[in-house]
Amino acid sequence: MTTALYRRYRPETFGEMIGQAQVTEPLMTALRSDRVGHAYLFSGPRGCGKTTSARILARCLNCAAGPTDTPCGVCDSCVELSRGGGGSLDVVEIDAASHNGVDDARDLRERAIFAPARDRFKIFILDEAHMVTAQGFNALLKLVEEPPEHVKFIFATTEPEKVIGTIRSRTHHYPFRLVAPAAMLEYVEQLCVQEGVQTEAGVLPLVVRAGGGSPRDTLSLLDQLIAGSDPVDGEKGATVRYERAVALLGYTHGALLDEVVTAFAAHDAAAAFTAIDRVVQTGQDPRRFVDDLLERLRDLIIVAATGEGAGAVLRGIPADELERMGRQASAFGTDRLSRIADLVVGALDDMSGATSPRLQLELLVARVLAHTADAAAVPAATPPVPAAVPAAPPAVSGAPAAATTVAAAQAEPAPVAAPEAPVVPVVERASAASASKRPEPEPTTEPSPAPVAPSGPVTLAQVRDAWPEILQRLEPVSRSSWMIAVDATPVAFADDVLTLSFRTQADVAAFKKLAAGKGPSEDLRGAIREVLGIRVKYVARFDADATAEPPASGSPTPPADGPRADGGSSGATRSDGGERPRSTPTIASSAAAPVTEWAVARIPSDPAPQASAPSEPAGGATAASALATVAPAAVGLAVDEEPEDATAETVRTLTIPRDGTVLPATTEYTHTDDDAPDEDEFPPPLDDAPLPPRAPVAVERPAPPRAPRSGGIERVGEAVVRQVLGATFVREEPYTPPTRFS
Repeated sequence: MTTALYRRYRPETFGEMIGQAQVTEPLMTALRSDRVGHAYLFSGPRGCGKTTSARILARCLNCAAGPTDTPCGVCDSCVELSRGGGGSLDVVEIDAASHNGVDDARDLRERAIFAPARDRFKIFILDEAHMVTAQGFNALLKLVEEPPEHVKFIFATTEPEKVIGTIRSRTHHYPFRLVAPAAMLEYVEQLCVQEGVQTEAGVLPLVVRAGGGSPRDTLSLLDQLIAGSDPVDGEKGATVRYERAVALLGYTHGALLDEVVTAFAAHDAAAAFTAIDRVVQTGQDPRRFVDDLLERLRDLIIVAATGEGAGAVLRGIPADELERMGRQASAFGTDRLSRIADLVVGALDDMSGATSPRLQLELLVARVLAHTADAAAVPAATPPVPAAVPAAPPAVSGAPAAATTVAAAQAEPAPVAAPEAPVVPVVERASAASASKRPEPEPTTEPSPAPVAPSGPVTLAQVRDAWPEILQRLEPVSRSSWMIAVDATPVAFADDVLTLSFRTQADVAAFKKLAAGKGPSEDLRGAIREVLGIRVKYVARFDADATAEPPASGSPTPPADGPRADGGSSGATRSDGGERPRSTPTIASSAAAPVTEWAVARIPSDPAPQASAPSEPAGGATAASALATVAPAAVGLAVDEEPEDATAETVRTLTIPRDGTVLPATTEYTHTDDDAPDEDEFPPPLDDAPLPPRAPVAVERPAPPRAPRSGGIERVGEAVVRQVLGATFVREEPYTPPTRFS
């Protein structure tokens, strides 16, 4: 039987501790100056020396020559607390993981009352102190706060935050850390010399890496490798082989990593995927291979950055391997290595929890090969330095200077015979020389072009010509905004106000919709600004003739539709001076439009002269024809944040035949607070004879001034609309919110 390395080489003094100077030096100073506290808290990762330091502190306190910072090692207390000692009665080690309750705390209090059997202090070492329950700590609190003079407490834990604050505040807290790789590598080399163990190149760096900075874990792994190694010529020592260390520790062999890196440098996809297949066939973990590949790329980046000084950073790597890594780093370059490392880091994150790590590994190799191929193709695609452009011929006398400049810029240079001794300007020679020494250009994303301001005022023809490009700019910004704008047609543009015609009223409502200052209108405004360099305002309207093709670019803009003086609707003027016929809407189409769609208009402050009612239609005219006569074909709706800049339509009311008589527009009437007025409340007609029913007519009237109310019931809804706008009740319809397909 043999004792484990971490037990045989456990430190017995603070001077033998490695990598914990932040703890050992203050403790030794406190021991020398006799300023030792009554309670200590040692925290840190596992295997970094917390319990060992607690035993060393107990030896220093109970040494016959102490308290001292260096135990003598010969007294009874030092011998009993040494590596092979059986322990001391006055130094009690308690495993708090199994003794963490209130009863255990009471037992400890009873034992602490008695004086030490032989030594100077009675010391309690509580290992894994974070496992003690809150009730156990509270039962122990009074003893820790005011212990007897002969009692010392040392708590050791990996999770100090789980120790309650009342206990933590009464201790001296010393945090332990993991040991640096350089100090650990030197330590294991000395230990191998003492044990007579030989190791091949690369074994000890793998052991230190696997140990993760914990001396106990590192010595345990080294002990396992030594135990499984063959003896050297029958001697007591052994030789640790690199292949066995790689297989036992689970790391990737360095030759396989070299093969993959060389394949990446040579853009050899067959060799790269062959190496990946060997990784999978040998049963290695793909995640471990990607981690090892990232470690190798990190080493190559350090070699490329530090050059010959890489040996001082990458300790434990043989000189021949450093030379090979230097050749690999020169084949890549620091920039390409860092980009490949970014790809590997992303793949390593994606492989966490992935169901198929092999697939992720193969996709990583494909991405790295594609990236290296693109990086190699960039210098070949760099355009050559252009030659000197011949000077333009002098302008003809009398020609404008601007026209001459444009013509010279657009004209292609004619082939000119090279002179015998071409003279190259000094600036061009310097730029060509600097371009030859310039490093490989990196692929960059071209910035989006800035909006170009037009040379003159923008016309409707320019807007229509640029409309396809505007829609193309809008599509990647918002697909939903593009689907609405693609059905819109520019019909007028003046004073930065763009009039758009839509196919349906639902498109108009969707175009006007804004959410947090964003919507289709704002997206389209940005696209127009990028293409034409202007900020427009909108007038969006529903036009029944939107399906017709817009006039060609450059044709005169048709005037806006509106009612004529005779009550009819004006037709659109053609380019030849005539009028094109307008499609007449039917009663069904008019009724389909909800009456809840209102246009916004200013409320007049002063009563305007009342317009006379238009003449009654000719005999035989139906309600449908009258309705088509007075109904406008398009309604303009301002959707900008500056509604006063848009043209407001005149407020029109529509009267249709109903049961009873229809009052003329000049008749004054009163109404109640009910939603629908009763006919009995209207005054009788002016004449005794009842008025014959007539077709609905459009009446333009000013809104009566709103008189202040002295009291009564506040009227809302239809009554307020009638009072403020002077509107007439037409009919009631259930309101259905407009949708994209309604």
